[in-house]
Amino acid sequence: MVKYMVRARVEVDGVVDKHDIVGAIFGQTEGLFGSELDLRDLQDKGRIGRISVEVKQQGSKTVGEILLPSNLDRVETALIAAMLEFVDKVGPFNARVKVVDIVDVRREKIKKIVERAKEIMQTFIKEKEIDIKEVLQEIESSVRTAEITAYGPERLPAGPDIDTSDTVIIVEGRADVLNLLRYGYRNVIALEGAKGEIPETIIKLSKSKKTIAFLDGDRAGDMILKELIRVAKIDYVARAPPGREVEELTGKEIAKALKNAVPLETYLQQIPKEAEEKVEEVRPQPATPVPEAEAVSEFVIPEHAVKNIESLRGSLESIIYDKEWKEILRIPVKDLVDKLVSDEIKDAHAILMDGVITQRLVDIASAKGVNILVGSRLGALSKKPTNLVIMTFDDVKS
Repeated sequence: MVKYMVRARVEVDGVVDKHDIVGAIFGQTEGLFGSELDLRDLQDKGRIGRISVEVKQQGSKTVGEILLPSNLDRVETALIAAMLEFVDKVGPFNARVKVVDIVDVRREKIKKIVERAKEIMQTFIKEKEIDIKEVLQEIESSVRTAEITAYGPERLPAGPDIDTSDTVIIVEGRADVLNLLRYGYRNVIALEGAKGEIPETIIKLSKSKKTIAFLDGDRAGDMILKELIRVAKIDYVARAPPGREVEELTGKEIAKALKNAVPLETYLQQIPKEAEEKVEEVRPQPATPVPEAEAVSEFVIPEHAVKNIESLRGSLESIIYDKEWKEILRIPVKDLVDKLVSDEIKDAHAILMDGVITQRLVDIASAKGVNILVGSRLGALSKKPTNLVIMTFDDVKS
């Protein structure tokens, strides 16, 4: 149950959408207080809920309300609320966020319960007749949920029919497994359990059984599919509708998605050419030898850049360099992710930053072709791309 609801007003000096505001919140608060209070990590752990934004246009401006559900304690919730007010940009436009209230949801619920109890006492409303179908469905659902198992040495969340079925449905996480079990799919297994790589159990199962990769309809699902087809044998691909997650689908939506599953080769042919070229990158390619001198010199940090590290300490700024180690841009760390995502920066070779190197920054930097990333300290990284050298200031100085 949600403990607190943070309400804030937002005003942007330009026309933007809801997702632009949500993206700015995540991007500009990332790394401020390390991984323990990173909004994405807190959301993944269920400590905060999905951030809701309602907006409307007023002339050339966008105004609206931000709702952030929190299961944190009072002090942590107040700190998260203060972080929202730190957001001062949405895309290229200046923005202002002001917290107007933090509602104790439990207290409000208790008030409503008490008022409702008074009404019941006064009117003696008759309890409606029990619907036996609802009772049977609830019992059946609880039995299916109880059937989840821990499969393989990685103890992956799975249904009870993995060994006996000739087909396995591969999903992303435990919540996806629970949802499919709820609707009678017992041959399902999740990828979670090994950080940063596909579990060996999944790879072995794919060699002996027909496999269906059933993934969320978002960018993360695309990335997981790329890694999956690189190391495992995938026969069919099914996707949740765009922007939806497998864990939130209804029984009819799950059945439709699995019915529309297509062979892997057909799926790859359906991907637009740009995306197809990216998928090609995960297929085995012949190794191209790199001369040793060239490989080493590519990642040598020149003296003038090393000296800039001292000027960066305590500044909360970042410097972006090209391949010749000429400075392209110097910007606040809070704007770095948005700048990289916007594609405004071309030919970025290295980044020095007075901030925490987070997994999201690593993923974006790698995707944008950055070769060297140096920060004041490392956050919790579950995977490190092979095309990106990651170091701290202390690593460079030593």
